[in-house]
Amino acid sequence: MMQAMATFRAIVFSAALAGLIVGALVTAAQHLGTVPLILQAEGYERQAEPSGNSRDLVKQEAAAAHDHAGTAWEPADGLERITYTTLFNVVEWIGFGLLLAGAFVLLGRSITWREGFLWGLGGFAAFVIAPGLGLPPELPGAPAAALLERQFWWAATVAATAIGLAVVTFQRSPFSAAIGILLIMMPHLVGAPRLDHVETNVPDSLSRQFIVVVTLTALPCWAFLGALTGHFYQKFSRPDEGRQFSAVKMAPTTEIHDS
Repeated sequence: MMQAMATFRAIVFSAALAGLIVGALVTAAQHLGTVPLILQAEGYERQAEPSGNSRDLVKQEAAAAHDHAGTAWEPADGLERITYTTLFNVVEWIGFGLLLAGAFVLLGRSITWREGFLWGLGGFAAFVIAPGLGLPPELPGAPAAALLERQFWWAATVAATAIGLAVVTFQRSPFSAAIGILLIMMPHLVGAPRLDHVETNVPDSLSRQFIVVVTLTALPCWAFLGALTGHFYQKFSRPDEGRQFSAVKMAPTTEIHDS
């Protein structure tokens, strides 16, 4: 029971600390990288709005839909939006940290920050590269296939890639490697859900730039998350070693002399 509680504590604390640090870094990176691109895309979308009577009609329809759906809350620009964005990022990356720490437990041996770094690269491959090949990051407002279909394909791709990488890495046999590679390829052989025809006023160059920035931002964040989670998990999974050593060292000794 005590061992289980210590393991649980190590998972939660290591994931919380690593996710807190990386979530704050992600917010800063988004503010410098992706946010300006999103604002540019919104500017292109506003330029494409209809004018004249048709524009008034669109406004009336939008107002009617708004009244029907009710007032939707959103954070105000400035400090409030930054605060909520940071909170969302921290929670998200704590979740990723929990996945990594849970994988460390399943591995069943001590993890260093170097091994955690490699696990972070694996997470980057599974959560960013693999699904991004079929469903690349999109600017807000871009036309896309049905949300449920995209979510299902994304989740299946992440799971298949993670399992495939684990099989290739830990089984280390030609047959296992073939099975792992097949698992990684399967979602892409099926294909991601896409629209047959997409119309948008946003230039392709801006969309490509957004994909590059999102990917380059995620790479160091995942690597950093893995290294930090591995470091903190190593520290928290052995919290009593120092005290046990001190207790043994300071314990009084008795000598038995033959009379």
